[in-house]
Amino acid sequence: MAAKKILMVEGKDDRYVLMHLCGNRNGPYLDEIEPYEGVNQLLESIHVRLKAINDGDIVGIVVDADLAMSSRWKSIRDQLINLEYENVPEIPAPDGTILDPPTDKLLPRVGIWIMPNNMDNGILEDFLKFLVPDNSLLFEHVKSSVEGIPENEIKFRALDQSKVLIHTWLAWQEKPGLPYGLAITAKFLDPDAPQVDILVEWLNRLFVN
Repeated sequence: MAAKKILMVEGKDDRYVLMHLCGNRNGPYLDEIEPYEGVNQLLESIHVRLKAINDGDIVGIVVDADLAMSSRWKSIRDQLINLEYENVPEIPAPDGTILDPPTDKLLPRVGIWIMPNNMDNGILEDFLKFLVPDNSLLFEHVKSSVEGIPENEIKFRALDQSKVLIHTWLAWQEKPGLPYGLAITAKFLDPDAPQVDILVEWLNRLFVN
């Protein structure tokens, strides 16, 4: 069976963001972008997924740091060490981690990207904030509007504030409320932003032919 290039992601939003970024930025061809039902399901699937591969497969893993980058990385690092991957770093590489398979093991080349930037706490939407045009007066208004919500009227978790900001930003565009992937193609979220360069370069290095 031909080797496959597989990307594991938390959910459908991640899938479409990565699919549209690859399409807009000449990213690698991917055979599968597998969405899971959240970070816990993805983390629980890593060990089994990395063992259920064919020779030559490559697997990328994209997860949110959420509120604890260090513990998120540790949960992945421990599984990689258990599978006998070598030289797993103490902290993720800022430009995305890539590990070759251990010698004499039928395991894939594996890469890990922790949203938003392998260094900070956050979620997919914190990465998408990098794609908002610099010095946008409209986005400043979005931020001030969200920050101005009376405390007793705030219905969302602090972790989800970036999600609220991005959805509000997209709600105020020429075509209101486009999903993330289409918003990237429409350039409401800029696929040429510098942080996208780093992500796409990681994907290209990981899935090199």
